[in-house]
Amino acid sequence: MDNPISPRLRKVRVLATLGPASASPAMIAKLFRAGADAFRINMSHGAHEDKVPIIQAIRAMEKEFGRATTILFDLQGPKLRVGKFADGTAELPTGGAFILDRDPTPGTARRVELPHKEIFEALEPGARLLLDDGKLVLRVRSVRADRIETLIEVGGALSNSKGLNVPDVIVPMAALTVKDRRDLTFACEHGADWIALSFVQRPEDVAEARQLIGGKAALLAKIEKPQAVQRLEEILELADAVMVARGDLGVELPPEQVPPMQKRIVETARRMGRPVVVATQMLESMIQSPSPTRAEVSDVATAIYDGADAVMLSAESASGQWPEEAVAMMNAIAMSVESDPGYAARLHFTETHPDATTADALAEAAAQVADTVSASLIICFTLSGSTARRIARERPSVPLMVLTPKLATARRTGLLWGAHAVRTRDVASFEEMVAKARRMALRHGLAKAGDRVVIVAGVPFGTPGSTNVIHVVRLTGDELKGYGA
Repeated sequence: MDNPISPRLRKVRVLATLGPASASPAMIAKLFRAGADAFRINMSHGAHEDKVPIIQAIRAMEKEFGRATTILFDLQGPKLRVGKFADGTAELPTGGAFILDRDPTPGTARRVELPHKEIFEALEPGARLLLDDGKLVLRVRSVRADRIETLIEVGGALSNSKGLNVPDVIVPMAALTVKDRRDLTFACEHGADWIALSFVQRPEDVAEARQLIGGKAALLAKIEKPQAVQRLEEILELADAVMVARGDLGVELPPEQVPPMQKRIVETARRMGRPVVVATQMLESMIQSPSPTRAEVSDVATAIYDGADAVMLSAESASGQWPEEAVAMMNAIAMSVESDPGYAARLHFTETHPDATTADALAEAAAQVADTVSASLIICFTLSGSTARRIARERPSVPLMVLTPKLATARRTGLLWGAHAVRTRDVASFEEMVAKARRMALRHGLAKAGDRVVIVAGVPFGTPGSTNVIHVVRLTGDELKGYGA
């Protein structure tokens, strides 16, 4: 993959969800050209056989464009739902009483089945139950092994199999269901770059998923439960990245608490050197309209100013009427924000102190040296991608070229701020490293003759975790002679 390609100079990544409106090879290519850096496959919908052509289309496009392209498989996670009603729906009056029980008999306006024994075990009087994305609110009065008596605080119509959220307690359920385990196996067998784990509550959820993945993909923890925020640093220690999943987070928290929670998650992830994705309803109106609202544009811009590694489109690109336009708009907003003279200063409101390691010290130094000598580019050689993540954490003012012999590493950088990954043969000597860095900088159009570039690598070469070299070179323009440029 070291053929000449046009680099994306935008730093923040765009993650686009694929679905009925965007699953064809032609549309996937259009989304890529419009600005998509990575693609999300939602395992909540569709059969495994429906996903195979999508995966094949992305990999074929990867070869066509000569750029490592990222695929994220998003697991559904446990879905809590009420049972069915005799008439398909029931009207729950505000101020009335309502019972959730273990009886599978179709429900009425007085009761309905709740087929999740774990909830009966976890609930206590006073806890809230949110139904149908928070449209209805119940307050628990009493709990028995097979019966929950509640007060209807916010009533309304409740229909078959509507979702239920339990924001006030930790429900003793594994984050991985039987379906998730099947989907995880499928994803790993089909070359997943990232696995997104839904409804994380505890670090143990992440540890279980990581063990099952077995290093075949990177792991992203979706933060959509208040309980996860309470143990955020522990979760981030075990995860490779994190997502601010504002859909369910916005159901379980009062709306006014979501923005500061988003900022807290982004700041913590950046400080710990984990890529962070902001997702859900970013350009929601573009599901049906070719243009977003001004508030939506401001929302996306805020996430970018805060230093998110990636911003994500959900239904806008998966099932909306304007998928290509939604990606192009996300790209345009990012380009506008990043051209703001005040962008760099806002990025560094979050302080990212290096750990007491040689690799972290050199990553911090690389960003500082690039500024001091007015370099055009930082180039890092990496096997695992850890050096690239360390440098990206510093949010350098210049692009970051990631050179790696591992295709899996190149693909996983699709969620990493500012990274332009190239799969290329490994180097065996210091001289070869410098020569390749010079050549690649020119070949990929990220620097030109006369520019300085900063190189970060590890000696001995080919040894993961050995980052210990920082080197500055000036390009002459002659580096490509004899290499077919």
